Amino acid sequence: MKKAILGFAAFTLSLSLAACGSNDAEKVSSEKEAQQVAKDAEQKTDQKESPTEKSTGKSGSKDKKELVDVTLDRAVDGDTIKVSYNGNVDTVRYLLVDTPETKKPNSCVQPYGDNASKRNKELVNSGKLQLEFDKGDRRDKYGRLLAYVYVDGKSVEETLLKEGLARVAYVYEPNTRYIEQYRKDEQEAKTEKLSIWSKNGYVTDRGFNGCVKGKTTAVKKATTSQPAATQPTPPKASNDSSATSKNEASSSASTGETKTFKNCTELRKKYPHGVPSSHPAYQSKMDRDHDNYACER
Repeated sequence: MKKAILGFAAFTLSLSLAACGSNDAEKVSSEKEAQQVAKDAEQKTDQKESPTEKSTGKSGSKDKKELVDVTLDRAVDGDTIKVSYNGNVDTVRYLLVDTPETKKPNSCVQPYGDNASKRNKELVNSGKLQLEFDKGDRRDKYGRLLAYVYVDGKSVEETLLKEGLARVAYVYEPNTRYIEQYRKDEQEAKTEKLSIWSKNGYVTDRGFNGCVKGKTTAVKKATTSQPAATQPTPPKASNDSSATSKNEASSSASTGETKTFKNCTELRKKYPHGVPSSHPAYQSKMDRDHDNYACER
């Protein structure tokens, strides 16, 4: 009887162990299946992301700066330099920024102009100089190159803006690639009231107000009693008719003849290509870009 009881107990125990083993096997199998599902999902995700990454790579390549190496000839003022470019010495006017005047004909030296000029000179002399052009015209009406300027890959314009030595200005499409960033840089300096922003009302939408007491530019305003040869040279004529118009303007200035016109439309009837600041017909209200030449086309 004891043997029968022991045999039955052993049989029951073996069934229990077999059931446990089966459960463990099922558990392991389930874990393996879960791992495989996760792996498959991960592979699908990678496959979906690949095109995106590839596209991002292309976009990054498209946005890459195309910088042109140049050699510095000299710094002119806070926002202008002269460089050797394609075998010639060219004047470069910085895009999207303006600094106080120090050398503009018929103008005084403005506050912080010398600071901006000195800082610009330090920057462009401190490393490898490069230019970046925008989508629009590469030259302005005076033949100057319009470019973003970099030294060792760092933007000179941004440095001047962040230090409060320049304002955002001359914003003309499509040469506006960095306008949003430049406005942020300008706002930082404005918030901290650095340099040009330290004096209320000094910076305006049209430039800067005020002069450094007792300081004027090297080129003083010409008077009608001066010979024409001593007057500021007008922009280079683009054709014979413009040359004739400007010669007439110089002649009128030297003889003291006075001309007054209501607006540029009337003035251009007599002088199709405008007049320089030395001409009696010149009026500052007609010189909207403050380049000492009124009603130019």
